[in-house]
Amino acid sequence: MLILAAILAIFVYGMIAAMLGTILPDLSARFHLTPQENGTIASMQALGLIIASLGVGPLIDYEGKKIGLVLGLALVTVALFLLPKSGGFGSILFYLFLLGLGGGIIVTGANALGSDVNESSRAATLNLLNLFFGLGGLATPFISANLLSRNSVRLCYVVATLSAVTLAIHVATPMPAPTGGASFVFSDIGPVLGKPALFLLSLMLFLYVACEVGVWNWLAQHLIAQGVPESRALNILSLGFALGLLIGRVVVSQVLRSVSPETVTLAAAVLMAITTFWMLRTTSMAWIAVFLAGVAMAPVFPTVLAMVADRFHTMTATAQGIAIASGWIGLAISSRVIGSIAGGDPKRLKTALMVLPAASVVMIAVNLALRAM
Repeated sequence: MLILAAILAIFVYGMIAAMLGTILPDLSARFHLTPQENGTIASMQALGLIIASLGVGPLIDYEGKKIGLVLGLALVTVALFLLPKSGGFGSILFYLFLLGLGGGIIVTGANALGSDVNESSRAATLNLLNLFFGLGGLATPFISANLLSRNSVRLCYVVATLSAVTLAIHVATPMPAPTGGASFVFSDIGPVLGKPALFLLSLMLFLYVACEVGVWNWLAQHLIAQGVPESRALNILSLGFALGLLIGRVVVSQVLRSVSPETVTLAAAVLMAITTFWMLRTTSMAWIAVFLAGVAMAPVFPTVLAMVADRFHTMTATAQGIAIASGWIGLAISSRVIGSIAGGDPKRLKTALMVLPAASVVMIAVNLALRAM
């Protein structure tokens, strides 16, 4: 039941991660939103993710994983049921902030739960768990393009219903007790923050999430601006990027049994720089380029979280929450930068999205610095 609960939570979060990029073309058309306003919306969601990830780690360490996951799923369910009722830009901002809060709680809680399943093969286990993130990310744009005629309202209700079912399962599932009391938590925060490795791992997630969520949120709009039909653009996002994430995590879960997490993440950063650059330079081979970018990105998030857990045997959720929050800061900053560069012209997204290969190159340097410690 614990494994099922973790899988469903990660699957729901995968659907949420792909949600904004899937519905933005429809929202932009309905409310006449510019790329700059879209960047603000993405940043508001990121703000919710940041606040949740920083706050939920100590809550989970003190109260247990169940309360965090139930709270996160409840917020997501409410946000998705309310989002179709948006009256304009302001209400969209609020509901995406609420969705970010719930999503940040879910991803921290589910990965903390997954970290307890098999401590001896934590990186491989988290990659297998997070392949369901890729499956969720594949499902959202695929369902929208092929089953719901790109109707954002119906899509929100479908994902909200699945979130509600997952919430009910988490309420009914017994979960491990918290690791300790309040005095234990607060007395250990100083040593956690005092380790330089945490800041390098957090920086790696900062850069990585800027790349991954940059694809989720902006790729479809970029392809549409380059003349790709909307249905095909959404299928490239689902059957290209999300499928690449899914397959990559299946493969790398086996690779990690014999190759160190540091080596895997270094190779991933190199391949990310190459594939994201190619992805922005082609439309005829966009599916292949986007698929390979997904494969390259696949191991980074769960493997870095496993590296955090390997270094912090106590206060694990708190340390992971700090790293994850750093990732969401990367999302917030990159979304603002991408939106500002694009301005009011969607065709300029091709230039703005060069942020992705640039961030990948910096990831290589961060990884080398971490290996030297």
